[in-house]
Amino acid sequence: MTILPAPQTESSPTYTAGSSLLRPILLGFLTSLLLDFCFPVAGPMRPWRGLLAWVALVPLLWALLSERAAAHRHYFRRAFLTAWLSGLLWYILNCYWVYQTMYLYGHVPPLGSVGILILYSAILGLYFGVFGLLLAFFRRRFSLPWALLLAPFLWTALELAAARITSVPWDQLGYSQINNLALTSLAPVTGVYGISFLVALFNSIFAVVFLPSDATRRWRFHLASWVLIVLMAYFFLRPPSRPPAPTSTYAVLLQPNIQVAADANWSGNEWHGNLSWITAQATEACTPAYSGMPPADALITPPPTPDCSRNTPPPGVVLWPETASWFQSDEPRTIAALATVATTAHAPFIAGMFGHDSSGFYNSAVFTQPNGAIAGRYDKIHLVPFGEYIPYRNLFFFAHQLTHQLVDLERGTQRRVFTADNGSGPQTGAPDEPARQGGHTFGIFICYESVFADEIRHFTLNGAQVLVNLSDDGWYGDTSAPWQHLDMTRMRAIENRRWLLLDTNSGITTVIDPWGRVTLSAPRHQLTSLVAPYGYRSDLTFYTRYGDLFAYLCSLIVLAALTTAAIKRPSISRV
Repeated sequence: MTILPAPQTESSPTYTAGSSLLRPILLGFLTSLLLDFCFPVAGPMRPWRGLLAWVALVPLLWALLSERAAAHRHYFRRAFLTAWLSGLLWYILNCYWVYQTMYLYGHVPPLGSVGILILYSAILGLYFGVFGLLLAFFRRRFSLPWALLLAPFLWTALELAAARITSVPWDQLGYSQINNLALTSLAPVTGVYGISFLVALFNSIFAVVFLPSDATRRWRFHLASWVLIVLMAYFFLRPPSRPPAPTSTYAVLLQPNIQVAADANWSGNEWHGNLSWITAQATEACTPAYSGMPPADALITPPPTPDCSRNTPPPGVVLWPETASWFQSDEPRTIAALATVATTAHAPFIAGMFGHDSSGFYNSAVFTQPNGAIAGRYDKIHLVPFGEYIPYRNLFFFAHQLTHQLVDLERGTQRRVFTADNGSGPQTGAPDEPARQGGHTFGIFICYESVFADEIRHFTLNGAQVLVNLSDDGWYGDTSAPWQHLDMTRMRAIENRRWLLLDTNSGITTVIDPWGRVTLSAPRHQLTSLVAPYGYRSDLTFYTRYGDLFAYLCSLIVLAALTTAAIKRPSISRV
């Protein structure tokens, strides 16, 4: 008598051990490549490339959740390795500028710079690895549909973990949709995390096309996925039209284009010459500017010069960026220079510089009133590790030997908001802002602090009517980083519905409206200034009030799923 084998079910799978790991790794690498083209590579990103994000995770999901993968004897191990290698490649491609920064400006040897980039990518790639491992765990404990359903919650939770644990929330998935006005309308409620969730959810839906074994189910999911693709393409290619945001004044953003590694010790005629240029530019009423995003070759192409009139009121604010200038907050000549610029322009003057007091040195921005009085100083809170401070000093005692540009600064403690004292009594602004006594309020943050959404919202929560970001993106050179930084800064304007003034040393210097649209930009790599209109707002968004609530809810759902899976009897045998 012939004994036929019992039919296999999901509760009694057949494990295999001979299938190659090459195929899932290559699928993971395909995800890395697709994700890389969803973000700026070496210049401003064409908006259509954001569409790639809606399918970029599909190859990785296919590699992690296919029946062949789930049936492997070492499923968990392979899932982690596949996803981790995908994350490793993704960070190398997306953050290749780390090598140039270390090599050209940190004076780290080429081999050491490559090692830093790989180590950086390997550590951050662990979030991908955890994503693969937990997704495989859900696949085994629950089922394929449940794993796909939990995937966007898990992805969003891990983005939050990257922001909280390693403090590198660089190019989260939602930033790929920065040019989509329909989708970025979620940001004032959920922050960028809501957009990441929606994109990851769509990837899960589309992945179903490749995963079910039943032909009927495959056809149905295939049809549903293509309907969703058409709908998303429609919203992406035909976003809702919004009129220009109202403006009430203008800003003068100075772009000194000082070499990153230059000697900052201005003396004698150099000091007086630079101060004369700053003072003259602070009174300009019109400067050459690009409408919208500057082109990548802005140094070569002269920007158009708009018509302007000298019969204009004083600017709402004058900005000097974070740069290697010899300004120090407690030096008498610096204090005198700040007063000269502010009183000449009859406007508040916000200047990046070294802050110094009895506690030590800070990366700071000093706010000077139109009458020349110093209102106060904002000290940068979120410092760059190994660039502005040494984390775990006892462990990394050798860090000073790695780079000659390393400084060790103190950390600020307060997210101060400054009020301009124009001496004119109560002011009335746009319809969405109430009358204020004494002038308008400014929230100032420095450099890459702009990538930390939950930190920036506190400036608005503390009363800022306009946001100011002072930065020196010259460290990045002509790589993808300045454009990536710009897109993340644009998201902060959207989340808080505020005008945002981005003043940089060498570009990209620009003004961003409350919907994240770049209005006017200065040419890059040129000694120039940008005169651009902006407005004030006092309304508070849901995200400004409650922060990353949506991301925390996603994390709670993941924790609940993990708890349920841990106590649930597995539907298939343990690995």
